[in-house]
Amino acid sequence: MTNQDERLKGNEKIETAIAALQQEPSDELLAHTLTIIRRRMKEQGQFILAVEPAAAGTQINIQAVKAPDGTTWWAAFTSFDEELKGSGSVMSTFLTDIQQLFEAALKTEEIKGVILNPWNRTLMLDKSLIRIIIG
Repeated sequence: MTNQDERLKGNEKIETAIAALQQEPSDELLAHTLTIIRRRMKEQGQFILAVEPAAAGTQINIQAVKAPDGTTWWAAFTSFDEELKGSGSVMSTFLTDIQQLFEAALKTEEIKGVILNPWNRTLMLDKSLIRIIIG
């Protein structure tokens, strides 16, 4: 039995779509995956967001991942199983609304976008893809 929060139910469809896209990358499968993510967003679906402790007196910081090209991305996970796959250390996390996360990402200049499941079924959603999802 996997560790599943009610607000994450349905995200396995996203994981399945990403896996198919990784197996056979195509514009059609990318469009399908973005559609699945949009549906979960419209259903008030949530992602798990990794956070880091902030300096005293400031808010928490969303954990960022550096890509090989030097760009910075926020890390989000579709399930607790995905979160635990590659992290060598225990992370602080919280559940966040998919749409709120995407809207915040679009407003944050320091980041390139959101990486879903950076350890395994990975999908890098840059701001242009996020805009497509939001519609």
